[in-house]
Amino acid sequence: MQAYLLEFGNFMLRWLHVIAAIAWIGESIYFVMLDNGLKTPKDENCRQKGVFGEMWAVHGGGFYHNQKYATSPEKLPDDLHWSFWKSYTTWLSGFALFIILYMVNPGFYLVNPNSNWEWAANLAGWEANILALAFLLLGWVVYNEMCKRISPNMERDGLLSIGVAVMMIVVAYLSTQMFSGRAAFLLTGAVMATAMSANVFFWIIPGQRRMVKAMKAGATPNPLDGKRGKQRSVHNTYFTLPVVLLMISNHYSFAYTYEHAWVLMTLFIFAGALIRQYFVLMHAGKIQPIYPIAGVVLILIAFWVAMPAQISNQSGAQAAEKGPDITEIGAVIEQRCVACHSQTPTQPGFSAPPAGFAYDEIEQIIKQQESIKRVVASNYMPLGNMTNMTEEERALIEEWKE
Repeated sequence: MQAYLLEFGNFMLRWLHVIAAIAWIGESIYFVMLDNGLKTPKDENCRQKGVFGEMWAVHGGGFYHNQKYATSPEKLPDDLHWSFWKSYTTWLSGFALFIILYMVNPGFYLVNPNSNWEWAANLAGWEANILALAFLLLGWVVYNEMCKRISPNMERDGLLSIGVAVMMIVVAYLSTQMFSGRAAFLLTGAVMATAMSANVFFWIIPGQRRMVKAMKAGATPNPLDGKRGKQRSVHNTYFTLPVVLLMISNHYSFAYTYEHAWVLMTLFIFAGALIRQYFVLMHAGKIQPIYPIAGVVLILIAFWVAMPAQISNQSGAQAAEKGPDITEIGAVIEQRCVACHSQTPTQPGFSAPPAGFAYDEIEQIIKQQESIKRVVASNYMPLGNMTNMTEEERALIEEWKE
């Protein structure tokens, strides 16, 4: 019952997380498009009232007229729309998922037994949990301090962007050394997602509240509040595509099982940012295809460097002709797969065999021969190679003929 409750909770939280993320990212992308697509008002009365830019749009059978004020409107409405709960809901539901999926069994899902750092390979479960939380917290602290120190008045945002890019390379490398493959990708994305939500909580919304309070009091808002909010909002929009990619990466083992997975993460992060840059400029009326082309080139490089080498057959001509005995195959699957793929899984978090595939009996294994060979050859299974299947065992399954 405990495993079932965890699985059902995971299901519902993931649904909530995806819905909130779609709403938050969609709204963020919309407002960046709106901000960059504004045109100087042609109406003199609008300009005299402080309207900085406007956009006319048609959608869903209606026409919309958006206006942005350079300073403040003559009067603020009582029902002013705020955008923050989507951000908070996305982060909170994502963190809850991380607790259920990773922190409940950290020795299995977080610890990297193959780490080049001996202390990381020998972490206890509770130590891995603390390290993961510290990783998220320090990621935000370092990013936030960089923003405050490198470009406090938004006059050196170009240099700040370089600094953030270097930071993400370091984060990607450290995560792969400290944590298991899937967790490393997830935590790298979570560092960026935490920065995004913290930008909303600590900078964007407080600055907007100060601006509204000043306007209602008849005072002039501090222009730095608007500039800081814009700076962090711009960072958030460049984080969106890399974060989404890193969050779905745990479904694709070629990425997180690659020996230098941090290189793949870096390529994917930069590719996402470059592709996002194209759309940001496009909304401002500047079409520069060099950005998506560069992004696609980085993705192709990632595809090339992660391409698996052909496993050589070391079992001799006779074994190649006949293939391994089914008892050998069964022994490997018993050791590496049955903890999850069983009618009564022993792996924590599973109340039923994944995808309905149970390998308790030899007949069940034979029935799923093709699917087993496919997922093992692609390194998709075992997930994150958490049961430490060897290359020799993978080659054995690849040679399995009948």
